Amino acid sequence: MTKRILSMVIVAACCMCIQAQNIENFVTGMMEQYPKARLLDIYKSCFQDYMGAEHLVNDPASARAYLDKELATTDISTLQPWDYEPCGVDCNYVRVSLRAVIEGKITADQLMDAFVRSANEGKRPTVAMWAGRWHEILLVIEDLGLDLPHQQEDKAFIEDVLAQGKYAISHSPDYREAYAPHYRIIKRNIFENELKPLLQTPCCPCCSK
Repeated sequence: MTKRILSMVIVAACCMCIQAQNIENFVTGMMEQYPKARLLDIYKSCFQDYMGAEHLVNDPASARAYLDKELATTDISTLQPWDYEPCGVDCNYVRVSLRAVIEGKITADQLMDAFVRSANEGKRPTVAMWAGRWHEILLVIEDLGLDLPHQQEDKAFIEDVLAQGKYAISHSPDYREAYAPHYRIIKRNIFENELKPLLQTPCCPCCSK
């Protein structure tokens, strides 16, 4: 990647404005950015946006120890160039990359505090509510005719998870290998008020709003 292209990618990441979008725009945008993503990865981004973090954080000390271990073992050169990206269609939550901590833009304490409060704040939707929303998203994905790798296998796996009254899954191995996802899910209002001002100097009018 040339320096000019890399610069353009970083500027684009800096200029991400957190706002809701329609399902088609979200899916096509995700596949353009992450061409090796599978249906599992689209699903994961969407359930994170709808449901938040996968678990309540009942043991903050253990969660912090896990974060410290992840920070110590993550090679920053494998991470995507962004500090944050919105989740899913409605952008209720934001993925904040460990890059932001490794580069000293925010502290591990700041990220962990925001993560714990995001995970434990408010009443979560039911799995049935999420399943209904997912099926709306899935109809659009299928209408787009993307022909994702392992699409039918992934679809069946997701349906089995939902049938068990669960919703959380891991990234696909393809996605993990290609994009090295290391981030924490932060509720949008917490991110906007506390972390976003620390992560960037506004580089366009939309980012300064």
